[in-house]
Amino acid sequence: MRLTTTAPMLGLILALGATAATAKVPLRDVPEIDNQMFSVAMAIEISDKCDSISPRTLKGLNFLFGLASQAKGMGYTKAEIDAYRKSDAEKARIRAKGEAYVREKGLDPAKPADLCKLGQMEMAANSQIGSFLK
Repeated sequence: MRLTTTAPMLGLILALGATAATAKVPLRDVPEIDNQMFSVAMAIEISDKCDSISPRTLKGLNFLFGLASQAKGMGYTKAEIDAYRKSDAEKARIRAKGEAYVREKGLDPAKPADLCKLGQMEMAANSQIGSFLK
């Protein structure tokens, strides 16, 4: 009788273990997605604050659709992708990361002139961020 009771428990434990093993990490922890989202966010911030630099809107949108497709290919649902991209906490995290990035370049993230300088630097370097700017 003890084996009969244990067998269903063992099945439940194995099922839970399989679920844990296949659990997805949050998209913020997937560098192929998160680093690319950071680049887009930086380009948007630069183009919003710097009148002399414009966004490459169609390129950016196409890129974002490609990222969503890549995330879906990794097994993430539309709801998971939307939750990541709409999350206020994620937006705040990316903003803090962006401000730190600007400071690392010796610039002030609160000064539009410094964001213009950063945009020019990124475009000159042909970086991912610069590719979304003109």
